[in-house]
Amino acid sequence: MFCAISGTVPEEPVVSKTSGHLFEKRLIEKHIKDTGKDPVTGAETTVDELLLVKNNTNLKPRPSPATSIPGLLGLLQNEWDAVMLEQHSLRQHLQNTRQELSHALYQHDGAVRVIARLKKERDEARRALESAVRAPPAPVPEPVEGAPDMANGKRAAENGTEGGGKRAKAGITDDIIEVLTTTSAELSKGRRKRPMPAGLASVGTVEQYGLLSSHPLHKTSEGGITAIDLSPSNEDIVASAGRDHTVQIYDRAQGRKVGELTGHTKRVTDAKFLGHQDLMVTTAADKTSRLWAVDGDAYKCKAVLSDHSGEVVGVALHPTNKYFITASTDRSWAFYDLDSMLCMAQLTSPTIDSAYSSVALHPDGQILGTGTDDAVVHVWETRSQNNVAKFETKANAQVTGISFSENGYFLATAAGDSVKLWDLRKLKNIKTIVPYENGAPVTSVRFDNSGQYLAVGGMDARIYGVKQEWQLLSTLSDLPQKGQHSVLSCTWNKPATKLFVGSVDHNLRVFGPPAS
Repeated sequence: MFCAISGTVPEEPVVSKTSGHLFEKRLIEKHIKDTGKDPVTGAETTVDELLLVKNNTNLKPRPSPATSIPGLLGLLQNEWDAVMLEQHSLRQHLQNTRQELSHALYQHDGAVRVIARLKKERDEARRALESAVRAPPAPVPEPVEGAPDMANGKRAAENGTEGGGKRAKAGITDDIIEVLTTTSAELSKGRRKRPMPAGLASVGTVEQYGLLSSHPLHKTSEGGITAIDLSPSNEDIVASAGRDHTVQIYDRAQGRKVGELTGHTKRVTDAKFLGHQDLMVTTAADKTSRLWAVDGDAYKCKAVLSDHSGEVVGVALHPTNKYFITASTDRSWAFYDLDSMLCMAQLTSPTIDSAYSSVALHPDGQILGTGTDDAVVHVWETRSQNNVAKFETKANAQVTGISFSENGYFLATAAGDSVKLWDLRKLKNIKTIVPYENGAPVTSVRFDNSGQYLAVGGMDARIYGVKQEWQLLSTLSDLPQKGQHSVLSCTWNKPATKLFVGSVDHNLRVFGPPAS
């Protein structure tokens, strides 16, 4: 008995009353639902016309091939072939899975190695910041007699120049790196044993600070003292950089000017003595830096450094006094070798899109800080020129001042109306000082040589005690006002018994305790 549709023995047979043929129930019901006709005769019929045939469900009908030995052999062969094909497919799938697993494990191992390397570099950078120190600077070499002294003040052209007449940068050499590393290690080792400066001013002395003297050094028509520096060999010798394009050298002991540096064509932004009063470096808004040396009884320009394409905003000296670093509004900082008077390296980071506004070097010379117009302070490792940290002051103004503490741990930054103190060991902000209630901007910030006091300049000059939890110790208000500005620059003498302040007028002012 076979189904009239499938030709096989039906598992649930039914008979059509219309045609009398035998069908598999599920097949005939589906056909009637689709067509409404008997599949054999084509006559109209319904599901109700089907008659169920009873059979023994315990015995399954065997397929026709299984009714003979050749048929059974064919079935077995087909089953064997199916098993072999499935086994081959499983082997291929297993091989692909193994390859994918091997690739995933390789990628994981590579990622772990990269993460480990990055963590190592981060830890090394943190250790470098934590090991920053300060020691007395090494003596600077005397100016070389017969150094290139061009009529126009520019250094002589050399072989191997770049386009535009600039010499190709040699990079920071291995010898220089060795000097930087050795100096940093020596200063770091001697930090804790370094005694406080002799005669360091006490807190009570600082609280009594008042105006001691005022010295008109610059032109009244273009007033404004942008930077002050004291000679390391004689603190009575003061260099004053002004908006009148000059640097004035003043001897406080003699009460007179002993030198004038002229040559810059725009305002001078910074001036530093290079180890002693006979050698100086200056920077200016005319996009140049200049090296000066005493020749006879006057300062003469020994080299004009024109590596920057924007205003040079400041200069930072290495403790050895053999190297210095300048920063510019062209978003680059440059590393110079004093002996050769050449730029060894100039770095422009693709991740920094704002002009530099200030620069300072850590006391051990290993860490460089640069402030930008968008209120961010970038911390660099000078040997590798790597950007190891970034501090966001969150002020809507440029960074106007940076100062590293002599203890090597603190960094003070001025931006907008506040001063922020940063811990270089933890790389985080530990204190924010807002000196003026009316929101007046802060223009200058400077730690003293002992790291005990912090001078802040803006509408006036203020002194804060580091060990007094940054408490205000003294307010110095004997200064001229120009809008919300008064102080443009300030610096200390070594024992912190005097604070030199450059303001918006042409006078250099000296503050200290009243004479006994």
